[in-house]
Amino acid sequence: MTIQRTTSSRRTLLGSLAGLAAFTGLVAAGTQAAAASAKPAGQAAPARLSASTLTLNDGTTLYYKDWGSGPAVVFSHGYPLSADAWEYQMLFLMQQGYRVIAFDRRGFGRSSQPAGGYDYDTFADDLAALINALDLKQVTLVGHSMGGGEVARYIGRHGEQRVARVALVAAVTPFLLQTPDNPGGAPKALFDTFRAAVQADRSQWNKDVTMPYYSYNRAGAKVSEGVRDDYWRQGMNTGVLAAYHAITAFSETDFRADLKKITVPTLVVHGNDDQIVPFEISGKLSAGLVRHATLKVYEGGSHGLLITQKDQLNSDLLAFLRS
Repeated sequence: MTIQRTTSSRRTLLGSLAGLAAFTGLVAAGTQAAAASAKPAGQAAPARLSASTLTLNDGTTLYYKDWGSGPAVVFSHGYPLSADAWEYQMLFLMQQGYRVIAFDRRGFGRSSQPAGGYDYDTFADDLAALINALDLKQVTLVGHSMGGGEVARYIGRHGEQRVARVALVAAVTPFLLQTPDNPGGAPKALFDTFRAAVQADRSQWNKDVTMPYYSYNRAGAKVSEGVRDDYWRQGMNTGVLAAYHAITAFSETDFRADLKKITVPTLVVHGNDDQIVPFEISGKLSAGLVRHATLKVYEGGSHGLLITQKDQLNSDLLAFLRS
C-alpha cells in the first residue's frame, strides 16, 4: 500500500452517524429489512441492450449513460443517488479522451423498481451484466460510497478478467457493522434509525442529510442550495424499496474478503471530514486490505467529494488512469 497523504483526524462511525441521527431528529423503529441470502457466483445473466437501457433476465431494466470513446471507465454511484452524481467526472474524463459509462442501480434513478434484489450479490451481477453486454475490456471501475462496495463485490464474484484498475471514493468498504470481529463499526440499532427515516419522512431526510454529507454544517462552509436540491431530486427519484433495503445492504455487507481479491492497481480516495463514512473505519482500512493500493486523503474532504472536491478528484482520477 502506498500512502500519499495522511490525516490526524480520528473519528468513529458510531460518533459520526449518531450525530447525523440527532441532526435529523429521528428515532429507531422496530421494523428492519431482512438481509438477503448469499447467492452462488456465476456468469452474469443474459440481457437485452438498447442505447440507454439494459433489460436483465428477471425483467429489471437498468438505465445507463455511455459517452465518448477510448479506454472505458465505469462509475457506480452512492446512496441514494443515481448516475447523475458523476456528471462532473464523466464530462471531464470524456473531454480527456475516455469512454465514460454510468448507470442507475436497480431501484435507483431511472432504472426500474423491482420488488427484490437489493443485495450486493445482485448489484454485482447487474454490473457484470452491463459490462458483458457492452463487451468492455481493460475497464476502470470507480465506486463512490455504496458504489465502492458494488465494485468490490463485482471483483469478488466475477474476477478481474475485464478490469484494469479500481478506484474507491469515500467507499463503504470494508465493513460498517459492529460485530465481534469488527468492534469499530456501528451497532445495527443505529442503522435502524435510517430505515425509520425512510418510513417517517424520506423527503425531509433527503434534504437534511445534505448538510453533513457535503460538510455544509462546518463553520465557514459555502452552502450551495442547488447542490442540496439536486441531491434531494436524485434521492426522491429512487424507489422507496431501494431506499429502505439498500441501508441493510451497505451497512451489513462484509467486503473484507472481496478487497483481498483485488490485485489490479487501486486508488483509494477519502476525505478526513467525511461525516457519513468516516475515514478511520473505511478508506484507511480498505487501503490496508488491497494489495496494490494508493491512498489519498483529502484534508477537510466531505463525503460528497464528487462535488465539494471535484477538481482535485478529477485530477487524481486522470493521473491514475494515465499511470
